[in-house]
Amino acid sequence: MTDTATRAAELLRNHRESIDRLDAILVFTLAERFKHTQAVGRLKAEHNLPPSDPVREAQQIARLERLAEEADLDPVFAKKFLNFVISEVIRHHEKLQK
Repeated sequence: MTDTATRAAELLRNHRESIDRLDAILVFTLAERFKHTQAVGRLKAEHNLPPSDPVREAQQIARLERLAEEADLDPVFAKKFLNFVISEVIRHHEKLQK
């Protein structure tokens, strides 16, 4: 292997290690988020509140889009991601109300 190829392989390994660490952070962060949303869902079920809060959801999406722009992340991707997370949360809340 040439020096350039060796250096490229080392950089690739370093990037992949960082990606692996960040993936773990994402999973644990999502798990923590869902613990809180599950508590919210139980509270809503106990007090007969609707599983969805469109006003709150719109505020969160707008907030995430702003954060994405600040972080130089595609806001369209961020919105899709949060919409997916919100739909999962609502699905869990609906299950709790049955």
